[in-house]
Amino acid sequence: MGEPPRRPRSLFLAGLAAAYLAAFASLYVQIPGLYGRDGILPARKVLRLSGKGLWEQLRDFPTLLWLSPRLGLDTELGMELLCLLGILASFGALLFEPLRDSLLFALLWVLYLSLYQVGQVFLYFQWDSLLLEAGFLAVLVAPLRLLKWRSTAWRAHDGITFWLVRWLLFRLMFASGVVKLTSRCPTWWGLTALTYHYETQCIPTPGAWFAHQLPVWFQKFSVVATYVIEIAIPLLFFAPIRRLRLFAFYSQVLLQVLIILTGNYNFFNMLTIVLAFSLLDEEHVGHWLGRSKKRHASTWPPSLRSLLSTLLEMSTYGFLLYWSIQYFSLEINWEKRLLDSKVAFTYHEFTTWLRAVTLPLVGLGFLSLSWEILYAMYRCACVRGCFWKLWATLQWAVFATATMGMFAISLVPFTYIDYESNGKLWPGIHQMFNAVERFQVVNSYGLFRRMTGVGGRPEVVLEGSYDKQTWMEIEFMYKPGNVSAAPPVVTPHQPRLDWQMWFAALAHHSSSPWFTSFVYRLLQGKKDVIRLVQVDESRYPFSAQPPVYIRAQLYKYWFTGSAEGSEGPAPWWRRQRVQEFFPTVSLGDPTLESLLNQHGLKDKTSLKRSADAFLPWLLQSLRQLSRPFSGPAVLWSLYLVVATVYLLRALGRRPRGGAPPARHKGPRRGDPADRGGGEKNGQVRRKEAKEAEEKGEGRARGAADGHGDGLRGTKKKK
Repeated sequence: MGEPPRRPRSLFLAGLAAAYLAAFASLYVQIPGLYGRDGILPARKVLRLSGKGLWEQLRDFPTLLWLSPRLGLDTELGMELLCLLGILASFGALLFEPLRDSLLFALLWVLYLSLYQVGQVFLYFQWDSLLLEAGFLAVLVAPLRLLKWRSTAWRAHDGITFWLVRWLLFRLMFASGVVKLTSRCPTWWGLTALTYHYETQCIPTPGAWFAHQLPVWFQKFSVVATYVIEIAIPLLFFAPIRRLRLFAFYSQVLLQVLIILTGNYNFFNMLTIVLAFSLLDEEHVGHWLGRSKKRHASTWPPSLRSLLSTLLEMSTYGFLLYWSIQYFSLEINWEKRLLDSKVAFTYHEFTTWLRAVTLPLVGLGFLSLSWEILYAMYRCACVRGCFWKLWATLQWAVFATATMGMFAISLVPFTYIDYESNGKLWPGIHQMFNAVERFQVVNSYGLFRRMTGVGGRPEVVLEGSYDKQTWMEIEFMYKPGNVSAAPPVVTPHQPRLDWQMWFAALAHHSSSPWFTSFVYRLLQGKKDVIRLVQVDESRYPFSAQPPVYIRAQLYKYWFTGSAEGSEGPAPWWRRQRVQEFFPTVSLGDPTLESLLNQHGLKDKTSLKRSADAFLPWLLQSLRQLSRPFSGPAVLWSLYLVVATVYLLRALGRRPRGGAPPARHKGPRRGDPADRGGGEKNGQVRRKEAKEAEEKGEGRARGAADGHGDGLRGTKKKK
């Protein structure tokens, strides 16, 4: 039995705090334009007062924003307060390890859930659900330092709760791979999805343009590698061999890093890597930090256990390679110097396989969890003292029961990949899931189910005019518009309006009611909404006076080829107009009024803010300070502060005295020999002391030893 993974758990909690920081700070800068009194979808319309009491409101619609009126705040300022509290708490947890407490992560989860409840279409993304589920698990994983009786660096039952993080990672990756095939998307089945993905994703990076230029055979091979990493390798998350789990870890990290380089997916990829820390062990993280224990030199011949482990590991790699070649017909074409590949199985064969393995995978997870529970029970038995043994066993029983409950509930969304298996679950599990579904503690996942934009990337281009004759395009900060503008790098910030513009372009404007409200706010010249489009007013063509007319055109965009060029700045995109997306409207236009009334977006009178209360004044003052800065600037400033603090700490830990002289051959203070760890060395010292005492030097040696003990005591006090 190996050491408990203290460092991987610490990395997970720190990484989750960093993800929370990105989520809260990114949302904070967008609240006025998205949810404000004059925003696109005012949050006050979601929280409508009723005759119910506070506890009934929290039960039916769990959000702390019900408390806003009691603090003298409207819904918008209440959201800002929750975001600021989330930023402060996650920033503190990222900086100071003692703050990574179960109660603090419970606070972060409640704060983000409260915002999620009123976020409407702008906050309903899979990474928001993933953050909530991971955040809830952190409440179980993190230590409870405020109520500790003894040191809580690691408890006997912590391996059980930390296993839930690994199970969440497995569900995320396996489901994301499976849905690509169950969706029957022809690009995923034809292995051509990545030939379209880089230019059709929501907000590409400059790296996406370069990846798009890669040859088709390499793009198809990349799809095969994606299937292997997302479907086959997650099975190794529960492998008993350490090196297989490390192989699975680095495979997942490689995939997420490549996604980060080619697409702006906010904190999602960072959060996935954070979940992957559950695959690490204490020794491997110690090796990263240069603090790993030195292993004894390998003996020859190797032990039977080591030999069997190596054979099983090599067999696993061989099976993965054989499986990839067999089911994707991988074959090297030496004449054309490329790698041919195609799917060598049918949809019926895949669904039959999926139906056959879904419940066995549940059994695999149950066996893995059972091992963690038994291992934790063994650790409880090793605790010294009857009282502490009983206390550890009581905690083990409570957390093992909670973990088994979370595992059972998660089976409902996991088996959505095969509805026949979902129907075989015990009805009581469905009832438990329905009871907690509103709290987002477990969710279903499945990223990139279908590939859009096969015939070109659909993009909505807004245009404004004063006279209906001269039209000027309204260019966004992040989404494609100007063909000569390079794709931005905004990770981990998520510009939620730009993301929804991508979804709006996939269907008729009536499928995105918020778009009508967005046009209405631009016609009104609402500054908070304009800042979602451009923080720099000089880049907004109607900063002096709002446009009288606005219309929207639908275009198709494509990345330019590496051989294309022009006399001016090299274009990144080429585009072609398709049709009108939204008709020409102005304030008071019957078409606009009809759409606003149809979707319930017409302005209504709202309560005025109190100008005398301290809390509203403080929140508005902080908002004024943050207005000139964009989301990425705010986020990277916070991360830079954290990096600076960590650097100063590292420099402060360096010894001030420098290295000892080369002629000094004795052990340095703090080495094992100095601590009496070497038996032979201890015998030599005792022998020397005896000889010195016989020669009459006992008093001098005693004084010297006393001085040495004084230095050691001072070091401990420090």
